[in-house]
Amino acid sequence: MDIDNKVSFPDLLGLSETDPEFVALFKQFAFQEVPKDLPFSLDERRYYLATLAVLVGSQGLEAYKELLPVALDNGVKAVEVKELLYQAVAYLGLSRVYAFFAPTNTIFTNQGTSLPLASQKNTKNQTRLEAGEEAQIAIFGDQMKGFATKGEPDVRHINKWLVDNCFGDYYTRSSLDYAERELLTFCYLYSQGGCEPQLKGHIAANLCLENDKTLLIAVISACIPYIGYPRTLNALSCINEVANAQQ
Repeated sequence: MDIDNKVSFPDLLGLSETDPEFVALFKQFAFQEVPKDLPFSLDERRYYLATLAVLVGSQGLEAYKELLPVALDNGVKAVEVKELLYQAVAYLGLSRVYAFFAPTNTIFTNQGTSLPLASQKNTKNQTRLEAGEEAQIAIFGDQMKGFATKGEPDVRHINKWLVDNCFGDYYTRSSLDYAERELLTFCYLYSQGGCEPQLKGHIAANLCLENDKTLLIAVISACIPYIGYPRTLNALSCINEVANAQQ
């Protein structure tokens, strides 16, 4: 992974003039030491997708605006970024994702991408529940059969929404496969913090989809400059717990 000299962050904020020592420290660590010291192979496309998802999850809007053009120049497609944002709403809520749409559209337009992008929808209102269940079963296993009707009566509607909305509306869309979507979900969850039970469930899903422990550790390691150590170490603890339980 070679990201040195591709990212100008945090020059966007004018810090090169006001805080040159910090800029030098950050760039040396984030763009030289981290890629050099990573003991795992992480391709640039997944690096940029994961980092964008982490920035959305942690509300790093300014850094996101700086990194997005670089990601688009290094293997990430506009439609993949839009799918990243759409899916994020299921895990972060529109209140935290809304601010990312306008700058994303501006960057796309400035790079000559026409909007709206081609539809990636593969379901209808009549099929989204069934398709969502199929996605859940493919990701988590047969125990997800009938999940929409499980649970106490007063919370069963939430289980239904998880099937038809979270999975039926988003995971069934084109351009990203289940393994890629689960890696993004992992990034949303660990970067926002406080979601460890859900994070562990999606770590297990990632492992089932062959996003192995090595890849997950590579992702959280590469994103340390953006997310910091506490949430990274929490994620690492969850990864080890789930991976050890599956041995």
